[in-house]
Amino acid sequence: MPGGKSYCVRVSTARAERLVNLVLALLSTRQYLTADRIRGIVPGYADATSDEAFSRMFERDKTELRELGIPLETGRNSVFDSQNGYRIARRDYELGEIELAPDEAAAVGLAVRLWDSPELTGQAHGALVKLRAAGVEVDHTAPPVVESRVRTEPAFSPLLAAVQNRQAVRFTYRRSGSAELLTRTLEPWGVVSWRARWYVVGHDRDRGAPRCFRLSRIAGEVRPIGAPGEVGRPEDVNLLEFVAGSGSKEPAPVATAKLWIADRRAAGVRRRAKLAGRLTVDGVEGDLAELELYYPESAADWIAGHGPDVLVLEPDVLAKAVQERLRAVASA
Repeated sequence: MPGGKSYCVRVSTARAERLVNLVLALLSTRQYLTADRIRGIVPGYADATSDEAFSRMFERDKTELRELGIPLETGRNSVFDSQNGYRIARRDYELGEIELAPDEAAAVGLAVRLWDSPELTGQAHGALVKLRAAGVEVDHTAPPVVESRVRTEPAFSPLLAAVQNRQAVRFTYRRSGSAELLTRTLEPWGVVSWRARWYVVGHDRDRGAPRCFRLSRIAGEVRPIGAPGEVGRPEDVNLLEFVAGSGSKEPAPVATAKLWIADRRAAGVRRRAKLAGRLTVDGVEGDLAELELYYPESAADWIAGHGPDVLVLEPDVLAKAVQERLRAVASA
């Protein structure tokens, strides 16, 4: 259909921008924001043509954020409030009891990863401005949610569009440990992050069974096939659990890193690391920790995302990789 692909891209971009705007708003306020207030101050919801359309849009967005590992906190600001509101509490991300990899435990991780997509520009910067203009109390003490650039896989946007459009896709895939390229046809159910990597989960038509595929192994273009609305997702499937259990054996770590972690910072790193003592760096106290490395390349991205709160002591190759990423951010 002429213009069909560009239409899907526009729809995907609008939805992804709206999700980023919603994360920015809920992460940056101390107050609970009701659905009506979110509709008025978060860019993207003004497109809803009716109250029912907004309600459906907002429910889909809440579901998608939770599936990406972002629990929304529900509550009321006072006993006089008649409706529940929503917010994203940083303490839940940093210390919440959810089975997620460290980079998935923070809304910041989602916002940063999505922000680096070239499609996501424009409206999101206005989210906080609109919050303040609407009189919403913004947490000025929190660090900026977009302060580093983490690479998003090229397949992310077209797969997210296919999930949202309930449309099958076809792509070329490179299997682990092999240079062979295979064509896969997938009915996608969702895109999730697990252990610092992005995966798409769905029904593999070629194998006739549910499968997950790592986005970094997808080569070339992701092509939508068939008509939108044809893909149905099972109601009882948990995407994160599926990806976590898709590997029968846990890969052996390839190295062990020694890190310095500032006190009361980088809770996500602390969850994965083993504390081995105390260390003071440049007059700042912190913990000495050991971290098993399974994927050094993605570990460098993840550690660099913590900025000055984490310092790599060993191995030297990881320390240099983190420094290169920090320098790239500083020069951008």
